[in-house]
Amino acid sequence: MIKSARSMAGLPWIAAMAFFMQALDATILNTALPAIAHSLDRSPLAMQSAVISYTLTVAMLIPVSGWLADRFGTRKVFIAAVFLFSLGSLACALSGSLAMLVGSRIIQGVGGAMMMPVARLALLRAYPRSELLPVLNFVTMPGLIGPVLGPLLGGVLVTWATWHWIFLINIPIGILGIFYARKYMPDFTTPKRRFDLLGFLLFGLGLVGISSGIELFGERVVSSVIALGVLLAGIVLLLLYIVHARRHPSPLLPLPMFKTRTFSVGIIGNIASRLGTGCIPFLMPLMLQVGFGYTALLAGCMVAPTALGSILAKSTVTQVLRWFGYRKTLVGISMIIGVLIATFAVQVPGWNMLALLIPLFILGMAMSTQFTAMNTITLADLTDGNASSGNSMLAVTQQLAIGFGVAVSAAVLRFYENFEGTTLQHFHATFLTMGGITILSALVFLLLKPGDGRNLISDRDKKKA
Repeated sequence: MIKSARSMAGLPWIAAMAFFMQALDATILNTALPAIAHSLDRSPLAMQSAVISYTLTVAMLIPVSGWLADRFGTRKVFIAAVFLFSLGSLACALSGSLAMLVGSRIIQGVGGAMMMPVARLALLRAYPRSELLPVLNFVTMPGLIGPVLGPLLGGVLVTWATWHWIFLINIPIGILGIFYARKYMPDFTTPKRRFDLLGFLLFGLGLVGISSGIELFGERVVSSVIALGVLLAGIVLLLLYIVHARRHPSPLLPLPMFKTRTFSVGIIGNIASRLGTGCIPFLMPLMLQVGFGYTALLAGCMVAPTALGSILAKSTVTQVLRWFGYRKTLVGISMIIGVLIATFAVQVPGWNMLALLIPLFILGMAMSTQFTAMNTITLADLTDGNASSGNSMLAVTQQLAIGFGVAVSAAVLRFYENFEGTTLQHFHATFLTMGGITILSALVFLLLKPGDGRNLISDRDKKKA
């Protein structure tokens, strides 16, 4: 089903809404966990199951989103995803026990697993590659605001309202999303293919194993041996999926798409670079509260310049890519991010606050540029035949990479805690290490060729360049 350009004018806004809902929900809950635990008469430590249940559901079901959209249509699946996410949000707000909350979070996760991947797939099929860069650039902006707004909004709602509102705010957004999706979302389908059940089980359970292992490492609720065992089990299942996919006539995620160099480099680059950037939302508020003695509200406000920098960079990233190309931009910006992360190792409480706010603002600009360039180059050379599979793989990678960033930085911090020194010195050593890892991640993007990504710049942009 092909729609006119005018009828699809609202499609990027729909995708942006989906991105915002997911990004906000991923961070707003953490602030409210103590209040929810008190309301449900449970220990705050037991509340992590409400977070993990959502994460595991999303990790397992993301690979199915592409197949469902191909089979039943992007509009139908997206509307169903937003409905389930909103229904799960309502059920969370009405939960009177932890078991009900966990069950409601699973319903949310079913919707969340399909919402953003299907919206991005619709964009991938609706727009020619030459117009994809500014569209995806616009769509990702709310996703950068959500993680920063989440802790602040969560704190405000818990302080001046009740924890139920952190879920209820999703409902009006979801209703608007469904209304506009019926009007603007194209209903793209592809020729039907048989569902790869064994591939889904191997790949999905493999992702659950890896995600669980990462969570267990980060939360330290079990021994490191058990966490490592769960992680290795997930890796083994993914290796078995590779063996299965080589033999299956129509696997869940076809392996030949990895022969597309820009796609492979983008996937590996996402994982490598997000190890560093993923540590910032975790380490920075922690260092400001534990190391500097700031309040939770002040620590949350201190991260706001990162969001402002991210928004500002959205207006410049296209021009930067025209000037330098994808290869130079990604190599250079990854090194800049690494240096900025390392500079937090010299921050001390007595310094002028601007000495921290300015690097955070610049970091936000750099991260925004990196994410836009990284995600668009990953999708640049995918064909209509493998677009849904490649898009699902990118979504899976982003989900895992964020968890990897938190888990690795937490493990590095625990490692330094074994040595003498103050808590602040341990944070400094961790930032220095994560900065070094990020600088090394720039090597991945050297595998790109200077001309890669030219198809993402429109003819009009080429004439301006």
